[in-house]
Amino acid sequence: MTQASSLFTRLEYRLAEQLFHTRWLPRSPRTQRLTMRLFQRCADAGHPAALSTYGHMLFHRGLTPQDKARGARYVLEAAHAGDPRAQYQAAQIHEHGCLLYPRRDDHAVTWYARAGEAGHPLAAQRLARAYREGQLGLPVDAERAAQWQALADRAAGFDESLDSVEDQTRH
Repeated sequence: MTQASSLFTRLEYRLAEQLFHTRWLPRSPRTQRLTMRLFQRCADAGHPAALSTYGHMLFHRGLTPQDKARGARYVLEAAHAGDPRAQYQAAQIHEHGCLLYPRRDDHAVTWYARAGEAGHPLAAQRLARAYREGQLGLPVDAERAAQWQALADRAAGFDESLDSVEDQTRH
């Protein structure tokens, strides 16, 4: 039964994603409520991408402090499940703090590192800047800053594009 329900959850998530990103569908309040309800059902079922997406929306667009706190919990649950976008958002939550999660630079660094190592370019770039400027309780370390910047560039695809430009100019 869990396999069938997880298939249903994945289908619901795909539908919610399509509704969220479809430009031709009118942005009526009814469509928005349906989309949010689908995201919430999938998040409550433990779907990692839904936890990340719905949590992000609640945290940044929630009207009440309770919505924002629930959004932060969803994001952190998705981050623990290994979603790189959620790991980056978890780092942001810990860097800036919120009602439920006060500012903790050590947690922010941990989540940025996890997201950066998983290929999230903004997370690696944030760590590079933190090491360059001595932010987030980190010492100024040009070597580590360069390592994180190189990882950010690779994750963003800059290395490949530079290599292909060099190859084209050689021929």
